[in-house]
Amino acid sequence: MAAEVQERRIDFSMALSDKRKYPIAHFKAFWEAGKRYAEMTKGDPMIHRVVVESVNGLLDYLMVERKRVPGIVLRDAERLESMIFSGYDCYFEGDEPPGL
Repeated sequence: MAAEVQERRIDFSMALSDKRKYPIAHFKAFWEAGKRYAEMTKGDPMIHRVVVESVNGLLDYLMVERKRVPGIVLRDAERLESMIFSGYDCYFEGDEPPGL
């Protein structure tokens, strides 16, 4: 599972080297692999090193890598970091109190 996260991050990084269209599909594949890893290892006290290397600093990297990054990519990068390192999803769509 950790190897899949690493492979998807490499694919995403390679796709970022093409300066034309933002590779949202590659990011989503990476995000889904990371999300599955986080769900499968939620109760584990340790995180695989390749996952830490793939996810640590992701949000900061994306913000400086290009001038225009889709908002959903930044939001999901923050979510992924939170799920991997804190064990919870910081985005609560549909769980807000009425009126918010």
